Amino acid sequence: MSAIQTPDSAAGADASGTAAPGTENAADQEFRAEVREWLAENLNGQFRELRGLGGPGSEHEAFDERLEWDRHLAAAGLTCLGWPVEYGGRAATLRQQVIFHEEYASANAPARVSHLGEELLGPTLLAFGTEEQKQRFLPGIRSVTELWCQGYSEPGAGSDLANVSTSARLDGDEWSINGQKIWTSLAHLSDWCFVIARTEPGSTRHHGLSYLLVPMKQPGIEVRPIIQLTGTAEFNEVFFDNARTAADLVVGEPGEGWRVAMGTLTFERGISTVGQQIRFARELSNLEAVAKANGALADPALAERIDQAWVGCASCAPTPCGPWNRPIRTSTPAPPRAKPRSRSCCGPIGIAASASWRWMSWAPKA
Repeated sequence: MSAIQTPDSAAGADASGTAAPGTENAADQEFRAEVREWLAENLNGQFRELRGLGGPGSEHEAFDERLEWDRHLAAAGLTCLGWPVEYGGRAATLRQQVIFHEEYASANAPARVSHLGEELLGPTLLAFGTEEQKQRFLPGIRSVTELWCQGYSEPGAGSDLANVSTSARLDGDEWSINGQKIWTSLAHLSDWCFVIARTEPGSTRHHGLSYLLVPMKQPGIEVRPIIQLTGTAEFNEVFFDNARTAADLVVGEPGEGWRVAMGTLTFERGISTVGQQIRFARELSNLEAVAKANGALADPALAERIDQAWVGCASCAPTPCGPWNRPIRTSTPAPPRAKPRSRSCCGPIGIAASASWRWMSWAPKA
């Protein structure tokens, strides 16, 4: 295969997997032209060298410059597109949000450093937060003046998230937090963390959890980098030793954090992955071309892995009957969908996920 094949192909999808203009209305086409023109004009000069940065192995590269790029996007009104206008968004339709990610990926623009706030916490606050929380935190997310990280995984609570043991207890008008999180992306650079903690002593599993908003820059928090095989450290361990946050910085009701946390994960499965899929398809196409040129594609095992990766890309691409065309309201997260997202996240790295390639293999075997 040389391109993502989806039902959109019949309607004229191009080789990148993006929808042809003929499938869009006039407003969509105007929006696509606006985004494409802006990226062409602005991904130059001081930002030209950022093209393609921020992917696997380069998460650390040019962070300050990429942060400035994110703020440049925000100033142009190209962040938080789907948010309501009253909270700084453009109330963009779902299709227009897909269009933005298609154009962004096609322009080879750098990976966003503020995506956890914009794509995960922001929609969560819109769905579950109080008006005070929205007014306090959404402007900083929208303008990229406050960065967020995600405090979910623990040494004993990875895929089994309900096994969370980090605890939080009310002490006057503050929560006192103790425990450890792991694999926390960009924790060393973040201002805040949304943390799942057990707030009801003796509770187990999904019960007694709360969703707390915790400032990272305080004496009770220690961040330790996890060095990857690439020599970089995108991930971190985060230790809470009587860390503090205000009593009213709990999203949803205390003890109902599981519901809020699942809402966040639902948003994570949404629009934010479209650009990843397009970038992975481009990288996979490049990898296939190199393998063909040097003869490696003659290896049936490698050829099969490449074919499987193309199938994975196709299975996650937007389609007329897929999740991108369902009505989605920010205030009501859609139910989780059992799609093979691990293949999408793995991308071309999955091709190299074998002992002979000396890389990492974390996607489940087919």
